[in-house]
Amino acid sequence: MIVTLTAHPSLDRTITLEGPLRPGDVQAATSAREDAGGKGINVSRVVATAGVETVAVLPLAAGDPFESALATAGIATRVVPVQGHARANVTITDPAGVTTKLNLPGARLTPADAADVVAAVVEAARGARWLVLAGSLPPGAPDDFYVRVIEAVRSACGDAAPLIAVDTSGAALAAVVARGRPDLIKPNDDELGELAGTTLAEGDLAEAVTALARSLVPARVAAALVTLGAEGAVLVTADGAWAALPPAVRVVSTVGAGDSSLAGYLLADESGAEPEERLRGAVRYGAAAASLPGTQAPAPADLPTGDVPVTFRAPTPA
Repeated sequence: MIVTLTAHPSLDRTITLEGPLRPGDVQAATSAREDAGGKGINVSRVVATAGVETVAVLPLAAGDPFESALATAGIATRVVPVQGHARANVTITDPAGVTTKLNLPGARLTPADAADVVAAVVEAARGARWLVLAGSLPPGAPDDFYVRVIEAVRSACGDAAPLIAVDTSGAALAAVVARGRPDLIKPNDDELGELAGTTLAEGDLAEAVTALARSLVPARVAAALVTLGAEGAVLVTADGAWAALPPAVRVVSTVGAGDSSLAGYLLADESGAEPEERLRGAVRYGAAAASLPGTQAPAPADLPTGDVPVTFRAPTPA
């Protein structure tokens, strides 16, 4: 089973334009859709579509409009009652796949709310193989909130604690890397560069992120899956590093592609796949998500069949 926490859920509204976005102008939209979103929920939706058991933990107020979108997502949930409505994220896409996002703040978590969320995650995580802590933190949550969740789960579950994957950015990611010792982090190249306090130089992006990830693996994190958009992804573990290129797809919307990549990695791990195949799974699911509108969860039937070449780099020097 894969359990996810979405501390900052969002009602994702996707608007598709008939041409490129023209700021300050009036334009016609060809379509619009709404999805229950937030990184953890997106991961759970992909996992559920593949037929693997999942539970999504999230804070949500009774009567929130988000409830109706969540009900159609087809996932098991554990809801923690809070005050205030979930945020709305607006995504604008054009025929070329160019994406513009507007992310609003969500409901504020009180200290009591935060404690209730941690307790709910601890209970949901019992017996799970993976726990995914994903997305930005809501107003009111401290930067080390994910660290507190990790510590609570490991304290309660002991040797039976699930593996823990973290997909966040900024101060929350920095706190996890400094103190949380997660089993997997999934930044993109920009988020990894921000974490390292550097700007990635032009050239071989896969080589650059591999070098940065090796400064963290295995000293602070057990593994790093770094997504690179159109350039694929890199996986770094104590045993080595792998880089994969994506198959050719027509990009419709990149929203949620990174979440689908993480889900693809976890699904491959659930099936016992070796690192190279886990990376291939991540890249295929990310490419599938980019070929679908909105934050639609790709199903196994949506996966592109093109080749995903993987190259191996030597283990991290001791």
